[in-house]
Amino acid sequence: MTRPGREHGAAVAEFTLISALLAILFLAILQMAFVVHVRNTLIASAAEGARYAANANRTLADGAARTEALIAESLSPSLARDVTSRMIDLDGAATVEVNVVTTLPLAGLLGVDRGLSVSGHAVAEIP
Repeated sequence: MTRPGREHGAAVAEFTLISALLAILFLAILQMAFVVHVRNTLIASAAEGARYAANANRTLADGAARTEALIAESLSPSLARDVTSRMIDLDGAATVEVNVVTTLPLAGLLGVDRGLSVSGHAVAEIP
């Protein structure tokens, strides 16, 4: 038989434990959403840079510079450090490929260096 006063204050301890668990879960979901946002923004910037470089009067360096500018404007200049562009043959079509290798954000913008790699493609115009 238990005494009625033994569980006095248990609700406060349970609330503290559950609220800490929920706060951690909420922050993890928020960080995951941020990672997806960063990835999608990088993909869109790389694709736009590839389309820009694919124009007949533009160079591969123009596409890389455009990608770097878009990343710096929308996210952070620190994420636009390693942007490369090259011409590839994709199913017989001359294609511009822009690659971005950057930090995978795990806590805010801090994370694994060179942990995220995305690319964008566009068919090159023939001058």
